[in-house]
Amino acid sequence: MLKAGMTSSSSDNIHEYTVSQLAGAVKRAIEDGFGFVRVKGELGRVTRAPSGHVYLDLKDENATISGVIWKGVAQRIKFAPELGMEVVATGKLTTFPGQSKYQIVIDSLEPAGAGALMAILEERKKRLSAEGLFDASRKRPIPYLPDVIGVVTSPSGAVIRDILHRLRERFPRHVLVWPTLVQGKGAEAQIAAAIEGFNALERNGVIPRPDVLIVARGGGSLEDLWCFNEEIVVRAAAASDIPLISAVGHETDTTLIDYAADLRAPTPTAAAEKATPMRAELLAETLNKERRMITAEHRRLDERRLRLVSAARGLGRPEDATGALGQRLDLAASRLAAGLRARKDGAETRLAKTATRLRPMIVRRRIEDGRNSLKREAVRLCDVGGRMLARPGDRLKSLAGLLQSLSYKGVLDRGFALVRKADGSIARRIADLPAVGAVALVFADGERGVRLGETGEKARPKKPAQGSLFD
Repeated sequence: MLKAGMTSSSSDNIHEYTVSQLAGAVKRAIEDGFGFVRVKGELGRVTRAPSGHVYLDLKDENATISGVIWKGVAQRIKFAPELGMEVVATGKLTTFPGQSKYQIVIDSLEPAGAGALMAILEERKKRLSAEGLFDASRKRPIPYLPDVIGVVTSPSGAVIRDILHRLRERFPRHVLVWPTLVQGKGAEAQIAAAIEGFNALERNGVIPRPDVLIVARGGGSLEDLWCFNEEIVVRAAAASDIPLISAVGHETDTTLIDYAADLRAPTPTAAAEKATPMRAELLAETLNKERRMITAEHRRLDERRLRLVSAARGLGRPEDATGALGQRLDLAASRLAAGLRARKDGAETRLAKTATRLRPMIVRRRIEDGRNSLKREAVRLCDVGGRMLARPGDRLKSLAGLLQSLSYKGVLDRGFALVRKADGSIARRIADLPAVGAVALVFADGERGVRLGETGEKARPKKPAQGSLFD
């Protein structure tokens, strides 16, 4: 069919293309005319192919353009493209003849502004908070003095040097470093794997399991720190059995890992300070407690010594109660020995007088009878001596019991108390007490100091009521 005004001869002069030739000509025309473009739009479909390429749609309210990010470029993008994110794509237009459509091959992709990333950040924060990942009840205390500290950071940056330097200054500890990327494509996966790897270590294994973890990075832009806002990192931090300190960026920077961590440090150096105490301060505190303990022990011994001296004054000397009994016992022992000697001498004299009048046989019999009688008398004397020695001991025990019953300690055990003035003497009447001053109340189980003050009128001794407890 020919258009109006077109003859068959004019149509015969049109160059004839094959489909591939026409597709190639269109491709060259588009690439030559739009070799370098910047396109602002909202991300629609975002697909990550197994090859590593990223396929997406850029759209606004009126049109949609397909886009592709080759694998090498996708690895250099500092954030993960997500549906609904407003971005600025830089690249060139081309066609894909296999589907008869044009697309933009993206060389760089940037957020259209911090507002877009912040909107994504706030949405993600609300969703993860609703799951309970940021609850205060999940957070655990940081060990006071950890033996091993695990650090997740880049091994070549200034961050790890700052952490090690501060640990050497405060309290040197064993440090394990798990090297990872801290920005760019793939950083979030490495950081999450490092946290999970530290938690997978056995407590008594060849590689010691850390007592606390520090996830650290220096300052940077929102895009530089974006990997610490990724869900995989936040969930790994929240699931960590080892207490975790987040030290990402500077003091004004905030990432989602800060909310999931057990403690947030404003800088990596501050994280080292929060992980360990100051050794000099710890030594000073230990010495101070030692000094206070020694002082308290001296004070306690002095108080007990004073109580012992006071009790000794009230009891008197034991020699005063037992001296007379001991003297009587010594006198009885001396008389016993003298009596035994006198009896023996008298018996020998009588035996000598009668020996001349007795025949040898009778003498021998009388001597034998006398010896037997002497043995019996010796046994009796021993029994009498034992009883004489036992009576003073029994009396001494009786007097000791009487002394115990008469001691003021028994009175104190019945609920009474002694009042001791400041000079140590005992107040027996109200008149002995000062109107104002310190006194001590001595009870059965201890002593308590009180202070007397003046009242409206001078205290007067009152006569106890008839039949009262003190009669």
